[in-house]
Amino acid sequence: MFLSIQRALWAVPLFAALLVNIATAADKKASAKTGGNDVTVTGCLAKGDEAKEYAIKGEDGKTYGLYSSKGMNLGEHLNHKVTITGKVTKEREGKKEAGRPEESEHLKVTNLTMVSTTCP
Repeated sequence: MFLSIQRALWAVPLFAALLVNIATAADKKASAKTGGNDVTVTGCLAKGDEAKEYAIKGEDGKTYGLYSSKGMNLGEHLNHKVTITGKVTKEREGKKEAGRPEESEHLKVTNLTMVSTTCP
């Protein structure tokens, strides 16, 4: 009898670890579906390769496609050095404009801070 209780006590932590692992995997999968990673980028705001899209090239060399949140007018800061914070989103379907760089990721802008009215 003592041996079966001892085995049961070993099973409890193993079962708990398994449940935690399953819950973590489900949370990561849900986060990937909704996007949601916040990204902050500083650079020069430019016209994007799609209608109503803007772009910014970060100091790390990545180019991000930007879509504004409601009430935010990114066009007011065209050719300004800005710091953008946004959530990673899927690329919208649309007509690409020739001569514009392809973006690494797309962001829905949640915050914009103007650094300078000119770009270096």
